[in-house]
Amino acid sequence: MTIAFVFPGQGAQTIGMGKALAEAYPAAKAVFDEVDAALGEALSQLIWEGDIETLTLTQNAQPALMATSLAAMRALEAEGVSIDKPAFVAGHSLGEYSALAAAGAISVADTARLLRTRGQAMQSAVPVGEGAMAAILGLDLEAVRAVAEEAAQGEVCQAANDNDPTQVVVSGAKAAVERAAEIAKEKGAKRAVMLPVSAPFHCALMQPAADVMAEALADVAITSPAVPLIANVRADAVTDPDEIRKLLVEQVTGSVRWRESVQSMAAKGVTEFWEIGAGKALSGMIRKIDRNLTSRQVGTAEDVAAITAG
Repeated sequence: MTIAFVFPGQGAQTIGMGKALAEAYPAAKAVFDEVDAALGEALSQLIWEGDIETLTLTQNAQPALMATSLAAMRALEAEGVSIDKPAFVAGHSLGEYSALAAAGAISVADTARLLRTRGQAMQSAVPVGEGAMAAILGLDLEAVRAVAEEAAQGEVCQAANDNDPTQVVVSGAKAAVERAAEIAKEKGAKRAVMLPVSAPFHCALMQPAADVMAEALADVAITSPAVPLIANVRADAVTDPDEIRKLLVEQVTGSVRWRESVQSMAAKGVTEFWEIGAGKALSGMIRKIDRNLTSRQVGTAEDVAAITAG
């Protein structure tokens, strides 16, 4: 059995995530303390006792989800499961940063600061209300690309997240995305759902945020990860620090090729995926990508106990 560790993206956040891990494992608590210190604020208090609206703000959700994933990773390590266990790491959008931190390529403190910067930059790249995203259910990637092209009409409209064979997300100017949702339904999509997001992520409108991240990443130490990263924009393995830095910039405007990333890992022999952190969205996608693959969640102290006992 070959395993990959995968790390969730935005949308998985819940109030209280990681609290039981921090109470059960001093090493998990240390992650939250390190993130708080790096950001100069009690983000852990917001995660555990705050309100979901504030936690869901992009600038908070991104470092919070990373902290929860790394706390779960530290709990696994405390039980004898090291980062050497998986053949690959990968993450969905911001989860790529969690994957790199878990694999030792970027320090936890630097990752927290990068994600705070990334969240702020992505939020401010497009004025609120001018961009949108929609999940197209029941059409494949090529069909959604055609829909986005037809809907653009001179505006930005792109396939942003290729999540699984049944779900592709489009992103861009609000009017264009709304047109895409209607066209998709006319083309046979089962549903087209406007997403409750604050900005149009992973499309050309995010170029100002990509510029900010290029500058931020230039000043951060990145080393080769302990295990190869399957990069979002390439859907293939990468270990070179300079290449990782470049791909993290491209990721801001580029598509999250999650379906292809999972298929790439499966083609390289991976049969089981451990979803490290909050929620189980990635596990659901993985089942739809390939029914022969198995997945397990590692987000609570009970999960850690169950997975290390087995």
